[in-house]
Amino acid sequence: MRLKAKQTGYVAAKIGIDLANADFATMPKGKEAVVEACKMIIDANLEQEKKLDAKVEEMLDANYDEIEIQQVKERELFFMIKKRLAPEFGVIMNYDDRYNEVSHLILDELYENYLLEYEVNENQVRNVIFKAFKAFADAYDKIDDKVYEQIQNMKKEYVPGSVEYELVYERLYEEELKRRGML
Repeated sequence: MRLKAKQTGYVAAKIGIDLANADFATMPKGKEAVVEACKMIIDANLEQEKKLDAKVEEMLDANYDEIEIQQVKERELFFMIKKRLAPEFGVIMNYDDRYNEVSHLILDELYENYLLEYEVNENQVRNVIFKAFKAFADAYDKIDDKVYEQIQNMKKEYVPGSVEYELVYERLYEEELKRRGML
């Protein structure tokens, strides 16, 4: 899904903000309940992809010797196998199609649990959810680059991958999301 586990809350918050700002929708149980439901759906979808990735890794490990003999590029093989197995795991590989599918699931969850009320066509509401996914995905690389640059320009040097680096990265990442109105 091109999302990391830490980012699902950010996307869910962006969906909540966008739905709260939509003049055609109301949230009877509040924005927090909507964000929580969105996060639950996104996390479940991400978990399916993790299971798929684990299965592909298992298959690659089981055939490691053959892969080495054939001199196959492991990364390319990983994605070919993943693409082949994706339907079995209910994972859609095309990002736009996947965001659309998750948008459907989120809208169904919000409607069925009386978390969102609207007086327009459900496609209009689903488009708000889909656009939130797209906005986050489109902004991710830009935000990541900006945060990386900020860390590089700090007086103190941080080692990528260290706990300290990750804490600084998360703080700056959240600040940038807030600055862009995505959190």
